[in-house]
Amino acid sequence: MVAAAVLAAGLATPPLAGAQESTVDANANKQIAALQAVKAGQTATESKIDSKLLVQEKIRTRSLSAAALPGVAKTADKALVDIRVTKVSDGLVNDLRKAGAEVRAVSSTAASIRAEVPLTALPEIAKRGDVKHVETADQAMTARQRENTKDGTETKQQKADRIDRQLKEAIGAKSQVVSAGDRAHNADIARQQFGVTGTGVKACALSDGVDSLEVSRTKGELPAVDVLTGQAGSGDEGTAMLEIIHDLAPNAKLGFATAFTSDASFADNIRKLRFDAHCDVIVDDVIYFKESPFQDWIIAQAVNDVTADGALYFSSAGNEGNVADGTAAHWEGDFVDSGISIGKFAGTAHNFAGAAGKQAFEPISDASSANIPVTLHWSDPLGAAADDYDLYLLDARGNVVSFSQDVQNGAQDPYEQLATPLFGGTGLRLAVVKFSGAGRYLSLTAFGSRFRDSADGLKAYSTPGAVVGHAAARKAFAVAAAPAEAAFGRPLEPGDPANPTGPYPAAYSSASKAERFSSDGPRRVFFEADGTPITPGNASSTGGEVRQKPEITAADGVHTSVSGFDPFFGTSAAAPHAAAIASLVLSGNPGLSSSDIREAFLKTAVDIEAPGTDNLTGAGVLLADKVLAYTGASPQPYAEAGQPTVRGPNGGSTLNPGDTATVTLPVKNTGDGTAVSTSVVLTSPTQGVTIEPRAKSYGTISPGQTGINDFAVTVPANQQLGSPVVLNAKVTFAGSYSPRTSTYSLPVGTPSPVSQAFAYAGPVVAIPDNSQLGASVPLVVSGVGPASKVSLSIDGSTCTTAEKATTVGIDHTYVNDLVGTLTSPSGATATLFQKGGSNGHNLCQVVFDDSAAKLFSTVRAADAPFAGTYRPSTPQTQPGGSADGTWTFKVVDTAGGDTGSIRSVSLHVNGYVAAGHPADVHKTVTTGPVRPQLA
Repeated sequence: MVAAAVLAAGLATPPLAGAQESTVDANANKQIAALQAVKAGQTATESKIDSKLLVQEKIRTRSLSAAALPGVAKTADKALVDIRVTKVSDGLVNDLRKAGAEVRAVSSTAASIRAEVPLTALPEIAKRGDVKHVETADQAMTARQRENTKDGTETKQQKADRIDRQLKEAIGAKSQVVSAGDRAHNADIARQQFGVTGTGVKACALSDGVDSLEVSRTKGELPAVDVLTGQAGSGDEGTAMLEIIHDLAPNAKLGFATAFTSDASFADNIRKLRFDAHCDVIVDDVIYFKESPFQDWIIAQAVNDVTADGALYFSSAGNEGNVADGTAAHWEGDFVDSGISIGKFAGTAHNFAGAAGKQAFEPISDASSANIPVTLHWSDPLGAAADDYDLYLLDARGNVVSFSQDVQNGAQDPYEQLATPLFGGTGLRLAVVKFSGAGRYLSLTAFGSRFRDSADGLKAYSTPGAVVGHAAARKAFAVAAAPAEAAFGRPLEPGDPANPTGPYPAAYSSASKAERFSSDGPRRVFFEADGTPITPGNASSTGGEVRQKPEITAADGVHTSVSGFDPFFGTSAAAPHAAAIASLVLSGNPGLSSSDIREAFLKTAVDIEAPGTDNLTGAGVLLADKVLAYTGASPQPYAEAGQPTVRGPNGGSTLNPGDTATVTLPVKNTGDGTAVSTSVVLTSPTQGVTIEPRAKSYGTISPGQTGINDFAVTVPANQQLGSPVVLNAKVTFAGSYSPRTSTYSLPVGTPSPVSQAFAYAGPVVAIPDNSQLGASVPLVVSGVGPASKVSLSIDGSTCTTAEKATTVGIDHTYVNDLVGTLTSPSGATATLFQKGGSNGHNLCQVVFDDSAAKLFSTVRAADAPFAGTYRPSTPQTQPGGSADGTWTFKVVDTAGGDTGSIRSVSLHVNGYVAAGHPADVHKTVTTGPVRPQLA
């Protein structure tokens, strides 16, 4: 019996009377026995359901008495779940919706669907053959360390009001808040000494969100940021990370995608940032709790894919503490059979004391026990765990407070996860039970807490190895934190020693110290990503591969202009500093391989903490000037062709069949160095087009300057109206970024001033709340042929902010949640709007026109109901091909709590004037109700 064995092991006796000691013993065994009875009696279908959800469902159906588990809190009637499947299909998604599921996200690559599901629907969902497992939704956290743990959480309304106010204040009020890491890493000296600024590099971040992106841009703290469509997320850690990158590498292009939709969506977005957005350097500060320490799971596999393609990947090491500072809540090692039976069905408890004694419990610190996620992993391959371990959380009186006891019988993941009570507790302790199977190497982590000796005599056991998940991927950089400036502003727990201070305004040196919360390594890994054993037959503490993690250390405790991130502590702040330094390196020496940069980082890092490479700071802290001196760097020119302009035979801008036109082609050098011996070769794959001359010299173009030359382009007489002339401009110059090739399309024909409107005439379509599935309406175009111009209007007869208004084009109670896209019959998709409007209601008589000056993201709540003309985020008009066919307007709601509908929209299409026909410059044709006329 657990309590009796603990006492017999010679540990301190809890301050309880004898009768109370018996109660502890009885409670633990009785309640765990009740849970094991559920597990032992599960059907094959029930074994596919998360054990916590199954117990809640059985309590609701009264097949399990709630009185049997008095410490387990009752949950809501619905649960957010991850449905892991054999293959995602439309039929499966539709069936889930029919069963009452609200689908949040779908990943075909990871074969995973996130949805909010009624508990009563779980058995039917699990019964499906294409459903492998229904899990409580995997949750994530960033590696930000808060100085004020009592910071109140903003409501959605409060956040909207704050950002709206800040955006108003930012107009005309430029600011410059520079991270102290710029100085502490000698990045300022490196830029001056080597003349590099990040030119030619695209650095992209993944975090929670970029709510204040427009505020930072308006203040001048950030340039334009390429945010993946619908992936702006919620929160502002991403904005703060981007500001850090921009401070150190000011000419690097920036991109962003949220990591918080789901674990599978995180993996998808890593790949999209590389393969769609073409990011060279990628950084994140996120951990999902299901990420295995022992095998590269779906997120680490995505990291592997992008690093194999040449991208550099940086990730926060984490803030889970370390053994050297006594701040860890991580234990890993071989299972040791305590001989203590648990419950009455099966299983023996793990002995945390090992050779030092016998202890079946791991105590959690009272000071950091509130709402703590706790994970248990063991060394079986993912998707093939044949050994079954369970995890229990008990209070000091032996009551089961939380548990995780999924079935592992050869087809599941070796993983259990639970959470401590929302408000914590006193004397909480964990027990790991081997329900069946062989002894395995275990990993137990309480994220954001600490294992600490209990008041009733339990000893805390911690080991190194808190760095887990995708940060431990072979080619990823796990980044530890060291303060750049002031010390972290509170003790991590009562009684802790003072936190270290940083060197600012000096640079890091060997005297610098790591943050006391920074996670330590190393990371032992037993399986390749596909499940192949690294050391076949040995999944113990002597097997597998040991990866040095973290590799490097960078700055935290820095200032940003982002509300709530001044100062910004945690390895969340450290990782973007390292990514920015890598951007400077690539900017000054574009031909370097990822292995070259890794070598430079490890060879030049300033050794801090323990001598040599250590498990807390890796090789040490980065100094940008030393890294660039090692790799070599010089200012690189970056000359690219800009949008050409056309001057036809009659002096106009129209290009007709048979014309010979003057095409003026600008070439701008946006790089750090002077572009010498610059020339352009202009060619066309369009049949029959001739270009004279084919090549021209642009000479020397200084940084920031533009060179211009003219070319004569002749269009064949038989060129079809609306069929564009395609030009390929290849710019060569002396520099590593040469050549740069750009492609442009020149429309052929006189654009028709006749705008034909094709209105949606179907029923009102509800927009699903907080769902990537979104709502779509068809817009059928006919009789136009090739389009010279496309615009979309969100219509309405009477504009109002009234909730559920029927006279507007789109009614919605929080327009900032919405993302609107337009997809052509050819499949090309334009993003019309994402973010903007704050908590304002309704869009009415809004036109998205490629020639407009203003983006919708700049509007404020006070502008509601939203009307007027805006430039889409990406162009709607795509040269070439017929406009005829079905276009699709789609609206996605990216956050919960607000609803709305698509009511009235129209597509406006201009074709081309037929040869020999005069243009009617005023005519507008519609196929439906009268809509606002477009100019």
